[in-house]
Amino acid sequence: MEDEFPKKRNVRPVEKSSLPIITLSVLVLLVLAMLYVGYEYISDSSSNSEELTSVVAEPAPDPNAVPEPEETPQPLTQEKVKESKPEPIKETVKEVSASSIGGQQITHSVKSGETFSSIASRYNLKTETVKGLNSSVSDVKAGTTQLKIQVKTVHTVGPGDVLRVVASKYGVTKEAIMKANGKTKDFAERGEKLIIPFPERK
Repeated sequence: MEDEFPKKRNVRPVEKSSLPIITLSVLVLLVLAMLYVGYEYISDSSSNSEELTSVVAEPAPDPNAVPEPEETPQPLTQEKVKESKPEPIKETVKEVSASSIGGQQITHSVKSGETFSSIASRYNLKTETVKGLNSSVSDVKAGTTQLKIQVKTVHTVGPGDVLRVVASKYGVTKEAIMKANGKTKDFAERGEKLIIPFPERK
């Protein structure tokens, strides 16, 4: 005996997935990108073709024209050799005034191996600033060169003045103070004069 309510066979499950929509949107984007690239390629090639077609053709040589005599090369004289040598380019250093930077001026004695760049880095200055403050100095030599340097201030160490406290007082890092004073240890003696560099490079 058959059931009163026959069962439906081969019923497809209903799927709710956004995968076809994502795939379709990716394909549309790819087609648009290809169209854009193709347009760019076509517009570039058309501009190149205009450049190629705008070349002016040179007139054909006249067969009846008399050829001009060639000039014989003359030997170079010492004057001409001097004229042909390019003059060495002198580096112009823009002079910088201490008042434009501010702070306090100190004197730095150049040690062996130091350059304008390394000295500028030590005091947190730009190389151009150090050169500008010392525009009369063309080259630094150890032991003989004295350079003018601008720093924020010079601090005399008092009681309880550890480097960390001094650094926070002037808004600079402890490492910057150690570098400016050539220190390898986090230590300062009472009465010692500490060079305080600018917090930002000048």
